Amino acid sequence: MRTLLWRLADPRRLSVVLSGLLLLVPAMTVSAAQRQAVIVLTGASSTEGIAVGDGATFFAGDLFRGDIFRGDLQRGTAELFIHAPAGRMAVGMKEDQTNGLLFVAGGSTGQAYVYDTATRANVATYQLGDPAVGTFINDVTIVRGVGAWFTDSAQPKLYLIPIGPNGSLGAARALALTGPAADNSHAINLNGIVATPDGATLIVAHTDLGQLFTVNPSNGASAVIAGVSVPNVDGILLEAGRLFAVQNVDNKVDIVRLGSDLTSGVIEKVIMNPLFEVPTTIARHGNELAVVNAKFDTGFPPTATQFEVVLFDR
Repeated sequence: MRTLLWRLADPRRLSVVLSGLLLLVPAMTVSAAQRQAVIVLTGASSTEGIAVGDGATFFAGDLFRGDIFRGDLQRGTAELFIHAPAGRMAVGMKEDQTNGLLFVAGGSTGQAYVYDTATRANVATYQLGDPAVGTFINDVTIVRGVGAWFTDSAQPKLYLIPIGPNGSLGAARALALTGPAADNSHAINLNGIVATPDGATLIVAHTDLGQLFTVNPSNGASAVIAGVSVPNVDGILLEAGRLFAVQNVDNKVDIVRLGSDLTSGVIEKVIMNPLFEVPTTIARHGNELAVVNAKFDTGFPPTATQFEVVLFDR
């Protein structure tokens, strides 16, 4: 991870990114439209993950402290919701709204945490990866009737925490990947993850390869989604045949129109916003999108004094 983090903070790399913003914007690129807003996570020391809950509720995490914030996207407010025990991290997160459970990826701890959003209680802690051999539990998606799937940026594996009736949780299991998504030779590998509505196919983002892959959740077989290049891809969001891919140090969100069989795709729009500062993960509320600014351009851990959610029209 340190190699990646150095790369994110490398002033030479940042200068290239910033210089690129001064060039003429391609025709398919659009600025964030109409309404945009910033919701400050008061007291946060860092941030990385965001998830939507019921109504306008959202959750965001403090990456290095593991704390969870809860806010309202319509009111533009947020406050500390869960003060995590020392030693935790909070990376990607998703809420199982049916059962009121928030699943949080634990980064280099190799863990995943499950919180009750009604009581704030820590329902379960899972040890998914082994820090002794390298692990970074990075992101999570919920498949209704199945469970929560997690990525590991340091291992060619996915992990499933089954969700049973009434929110009962089963024993976690690992899924070894084969094919191109199993490429584990880079500083940061698998990152964002989403599932098709029927749960039959998972889509994962590989940060250093800048590619998207489909994964068969039954056997771990993977295939590239051709025609799509998304360097530095981080969190992803799938909706009605379109995939929103956050490109962190590039400060943009690509909208990818996927083919019906998921074997290929094309970037149909690029969203750039002057409020982006190394956005990492993305969520949707109605017709609006929300990303969190990780601000890794200030260092790792970041040295910024404020962290926020950026809300904008798509």
